[in-house]
Amino acid sequence: MIVITGATGALNGATVEHLLTRVPAEEIGVSVRDVAKARSFADRGVRVRPGSYEDPAALRESFEGADQVLLVSSNDPAADGVALHRTAIEAAVAAGARRILYTSHQNVRTDSSFAPARDHKATEEILAGSGVAWTSLRNGFYAHSLAWLLGPWRETGEIVAPEDGPVSWTHREDAAEAAAVILAGRTVDGPVTITTPTAVTFDDLAALAADRTGREVKRVVVDDERWVADRIAAGTPEPMARMLLTFFPAARRGDFAETGPRLSELLGREPRPVAAALAA
Repeated sequence: MIVITGATGALNGATVEHLLTRVPAEEIGVSVRDVAKARSFADRGVRVRPGSYEDPAALRESFEGADQVLLVSSNDPAADGVALHRTAIEAAVAAGARRILYTSHQNVRTDSSFAPARDHKATEEILAGSGVAWTSLRNGFYAHSLAWLLGPWRETGEIVAPEDGPVSWTHREDAAEAAAVILAGRTVDGPVTITTPTAVTFDDLAALAADRTGREVKRVVVDDERWVADRIAAGTPEPMARMLLTFFPAARRGDFAETGPRLSELLGREPRPVAAALAA
């Protein structure tokens, strides 16, 4: 059995949908906080059980009988993500899982300015010491994040943000499908980087947006603190704004510039282009 956590979320929910086209529903289980939200999966024969990274006993029960467990990373900036991930990994091992998969991020490192990268690195170290086979899905920076980072460029005709660097913007839907391919039988050991084959800067995106809209779109560089203040004024909570800010120094250092063919190979097609995110 394959058990997937966070299946009512956008990423792993899409992975379940893709997995249902590849393996029988009775071979799939989901571990979710609210089983009522997973009713559509239950109706199709997927095993639905309650589970939370804060409840080890419930996790062990929800992972019962699993050969593989896919763990979604915590997205709560206020939580101790590494501790939550450790709980989930230990529960999967205790339940007898033979492989643990984890949704990580490209270029994880302990010295990254991008806070989630440090948590991902620490989690991968826990996986490596777990005693079971593991796969870390080092997904490229999700393209839907551009909605938060670019600001209201459609209304203003300007992309106002700190200095950035090339990023291999990767669509979450493609990363979800790649995870399903791996779960369904394309075994990968250790970390695997899953990104689009090209990396672009905000300057490139401004030019692309201008080409697509037929009007001028300027790239305006501002200092980090002004950008945070603008985000807060627009309604973003300060902790979230400051977490998003850590993207920029990491991008300037080239942390998200890595590209490769693995995503295309897994999908059997070219990944969605970044222009699709601008259109959305």
